Amino acid sequence: MREVMGAGDLQGLVREALGRGCRAVAVERLRGGSRKGVYRVRVDGAPLTRVIVYNWAATEDFWPGQHAADARHPFAPVSGLAPFLTARRTLDDLGVRVPRLLLADGGHSRHPADVAVVEDVSEDTLEALLDADPARAAMALDDLATATDAMHRHHAPRFGRPDLPRDGGAADGVTCERLVLDRALADLTEASGRDRRIAAAADRLRDRLLHLAALVAPRAEYGLIHGELGPDHVLVDADGRAVLIDIEGVMHFDVEWEHVFLRLRFGARYPVLRRPGLDPRRMDLYALATHLSLVAGPLRLLDGDFPDRAAMAGIAEHNLTGALALLP
Repeated sequence: MREVMGAGDLQGLVREALGRGCRAVAVERLRGGSRKGVYRVRVDGAPLTRVIVYNWAATEDFWPGQHAADARHPFAPVSGLAPFLTARRTLDDLGVRVPRLLLADGGHSRHPADVAVVEDVSEDTLEALLDADPARAAMALDDLATATDAMHRHHAPRFGRPDLPRDGGAADGVTCERLVLDRALADLTEASGRDRRIAAAADRLRDRLLHLAALVAPRAEYGLIHGELGPDHVLVDADGRAVLIDIEGVMHFDVEWEHVFLRLRFGARYPVLRRPGLDPRRMDLYALATHLSLVAGPLRLLDGDFPDRAAMAGIAEHNLTGALALLP
């Protein structure tokens, strides 16, 4: 069983972030983190009563067998303080609300792994508020639409993460749609080995992916995307603003990749986020690719000891149905 951090493990970090007179009195590891530990720390002796600690220790990573991937690849697993800090700075410069940074340590002088202390914005995710408080959720959804507009209009001539050199792009003979196709074919192969229904439809799914990819024309300008922007990755602050979290995967890429995910996760509320000018052929390819990714990924995660197993199995099942529904 994996160990989680307690108040004693975090006393030094909290004091460094908030002042020598404060102390951590209670710690809760929040659900959902699969690549880093996310801890809510209750504090005495400081103006703030709670903070969030991000811990990028290897023991907090639930994904099996992904540590050898090329970090420069846009779809490589992203974890650590460096991409977090760059993504946070990039979003902050665009006026996109992110949690306020209180302390960052990548030198392991205070803790044996990369760590950050940030403001505890709220216990309210946009996902929870959509049902619990529709009026407040609507205000935050409008703010999220403004934030995604600012991100998607922030163009770059090459795709990739802002913390890495831009080695990719159409000038090098590589396109976003080619990367998505290659990943989708790999996800299809992996999912076929794990579920007989995908295996039975594998040839048709492969042909469909190749057909859709052949219809997409290359482009050479890319917007800034979050990469996994569901309502569970949006907090709502006291002013009703949308606050983006889990931002390490921020990168320049086709904005259609983001919009397919937004449409999938926001469902009937997606029209607030929809924008004109999206390439329908990219949307078609990326929709099927996203479903396949959300079958293969969760099933892979379940090979390990990820705790919320029923939810992850449900994601895989929902997207398996979605992928098969896109076959002609």
